[in-house]
Amino acid sequence: MNWPAIFAKEAQKHSLLRLDDVAYRHGVQEAVARNAFHRWEERGFVERVSSKAYINRLNQFFTPQDLVNVLRPESYVSLDSVLVDSGISTQSPSVLTCVTTGYPRAFRSPSARIVYRGIAPALFWGFQEKPTRYGQCRVAEAEKALLDWIYLSRQDGLGPPLDEINLHFLDRCKLIEYSRRFPRTVQRDVERLLAAAPG
Repeated sequence: MNWPAIFAKEAQKHSLLRLDDVAYRHGVQEAVARNAFHRWEERGFVERVSSKAYINRLNQFFTPQDLVNVLRPESYVSLDSVLVDSGISTQSPSVLTCVTTGYPRAFRSPSARIVYRGIAPALFWGFQEKPTRYGQCRVAEAEKALLDWIYLSRQDGLGPPLDEINLHFLDRCKLIEYSRRFPRTVQRDVERLLAAAPG
């Protein structure tokens, strides 16, 4: 098979390759495709992220957001990534941070570093579908990202450093309303944060 031609054709449609999907559509066994992907990864055509997800290096428009709902369908970008993008925190993360109802895990490759933290199904809400070049990616609203961050900090046994939070870009009424769906410890943190904030 002419794998470089296959990768080039796929690059016109997406920045990602699903090994099982490519194998099925081209009528080869997954083991054969896996060996081919491994060979062509060494030559810089593809980049492995997980056992079945690869970045197509022939497509120049890849972003880590393309991978978020491929690696974990029940997930959304949240925590530090959203807090920084929203101007709520200045602590720039070195990875794309997400929450998932699936198995938590970190994925790392030269082009993508994504960390998934586990969250209860009852807390899987408060996000929007944002368009990417080739599809969509779920991204938390700023208020939900802050609550996820406080909640998971508490789950880790840590008190969240609330003095680093800038409330200027948050909807305070929405933050209070959303916090009522979290444990009381999170609600108390939100109350303290709002009480200490000017105006």
